[in-house]
Amino acid sequence: MPQTAAIRLLYIDDDPGICRLVQLRLARSGCEVTLAHDGPSGVAMALSARFDAIALDHYMPGQDGLEVLALLRDLADMPPVIFVTAAEEPRIAVAALKEGAADYVVKDVQGAFLDLLGTTVRHAIEQRRMRLEKEAAEHEVRESRDRLERLAAQQAVLLKEVNHRVANSLQLISSLIELQARKVADPAAREMLRRAAERVEAVSLVHRRLYTSDDVSFVDMDLYLAGLIEEFRRAMESDGRERRIELSSENVRIETDKAVSIGLIVNELVMNALKYAYPGDAGGEVRVNLRRGADGGVDLTVEDDGVGYPEGSAPAKGSGLGAMIVAAMAGTLKATVELEREGTGTRFRVVIPA
Repeated sequence: MPQTAAIRLLYIDDDPGICRLVQLRLARSGCEVTLAHDGPSGVAMALSARFDAIALDHYMPGQDGLEVLALLRDLADMPPVIFVTAAEEPRIAVAALKEGAADYVVKDVQGAFLDLLGTTVRHAIEQRRMRLEKEAAEHEVRESRDRLERLAAQQAVLLKEVNHRVANSLQLISSLIELQARKVADPAAREMLRRAAERVEAVSLVHRRLYTSDDVSFVDMDLYLAGLIEEFRRAMESDGRERRIELSSENVRIETDKAVSIGLIVNELVMNALKYAYPGDAGGEVRVNLRRGADGGVDLTVEDDGVGYPEGSAPAKGSGLGAMIVAAMAGTLKATVELEREGTGTRFRVVIPA
């Protein structure tokens, strides 16, 4: 490992001769060796100065190497410790590693361990550097993730507030349109205003679902359609019309923008069926069914048992505003709209790809 400064090594050994050899040999390879001749003085030096590594002999009077190692572990930032032991005591080296030593070298009478000690010191310092860099990188990643999570939570709160305000505003608009409709004498104009209010309400329901949900990116379609159908039922009760609307929906989660488009399609098809399938005061039923498609998309059907849809017509064709809305929403969803006739009644099938 390239060094811009000498490696600061604390060598703790009670043998003055070995200490001198270590100091001379390692100085040649760029180590600045500080000597301590017993455990207490070595621990005191480690507390008072900063070292890149510590080499620690096991056999010393008073406190042996394992006892000194236990004291060194209390350092706030303990450098790597290289344990020096005799060849006939491998169990001591194993014990030192278990107690936190970075590595060990075996002291031999020929002095070959001196070169090995220098290599081991450098390797231990490099391993520590890599570990610290890894820990710092992981800490930075955790900090970044925590910041992103806090930001996402703040954005979710803001989006809920936005959806709450949008829903309130749309509800106000719907109410104003309804009030205007009551003051209009012309039945056709009054019906047009009521249909406009219903369309606004269909969009408003999506935003109400969003500000009461923990996920502002998706809408639970079974709950949303249940709320939409309930609005239809209340409108019919206020008008004294005898119609039943039955909903069968799987718990399909849809992106918010798609949910709005689906809601508007359901609104137009259901209101069309309520208006035209059962003329006059005839009672009847409209059924709405939403399922997850085989390809992961959505399969929506709206059907009735009424007088049937005029031959040659389809909701995506025609001059009426409702037909234009269905066609436009189907276009945004890249969906196909099919009119199916089986006996009496009408069945519209909307296939929305994934």
